[in-house]
Amino acid sequence: MHDSSLMQLMWLASPALPIGGFSYSEGLEAAVDTGRVTCEADATSWLLDQLQLSLARADLHAVAQAIAAWREADHLRIAELNAWVLQTRESSELRAQSEQMGRSLLEWLRNHTTAQPRQIDVLAALQPTYPLAFALAASATQAPVRDCLLAYAFGWAENMVQAAIKSVPLGQSAGQRILSALTAQIPAAVDTALTQDDAQRQAFSPMLAILSARHETQYSRLFRS
Repeated sequence: MHDSSLMQLMWLASPALPIGGFSYSEGLEAAVDTGRVTCEADATSWLLDQLQLSLARADLHAVAQAIAAWREADHLRIAELNAWVLQTRESSELRAQSEQMGRSLLEWLRNHTTAQPRQIDVLAALQPTYPLAFALAASATQAPVRDCLLAYAFGWAENMVQAAIKSVPLGQSAGQRILSALTAQIPAAVDTALTQDDAQRQAFSPMLAILSARHETQYSRLFRS
């Protein structure tokens, strides 16, 4: 991978990217509120499960397929994948997160030379979700698909660790240990996503959906999901 491609992926994975990822906990705050996550070990287990049971089986596969579709200008496939992401967000908060981050990344793309105007128009005509917007941005880097997925997963991991630090709460050293555990498992999660076909792609995480729905009416909260 060329230096420019690597640096663009680092940019896309950075928590400093202005798309609002830091403001979501994806149900983790509700898990803390209900006593399911109370310490570093719980948070590590929770996030590893989410990586393997949710991200690897759903978003990572969708992103991989979308990168190929963007590079091949297969706009029907892009619309199909975007619709699948929307349909599998099982709570209003999870759907709102995907849509808000998708719109924010679309606006970021409008102000950069990362994507072609025609591609931006195609994405804007949809109800753009974050996985499809990320796939567009990543496709333009010309980096291998596997590296794009590693960047996506690491960006998710950094945001979720920060959510754990604030909501459990935990110290920075604990956060780094959790990030280390996630980083060790991310390559396997990416490989799982790359070996799936459409029939195997799934977003069945019932407890995550239940906790996300409970978070919508949680009395005191720091995060938007």
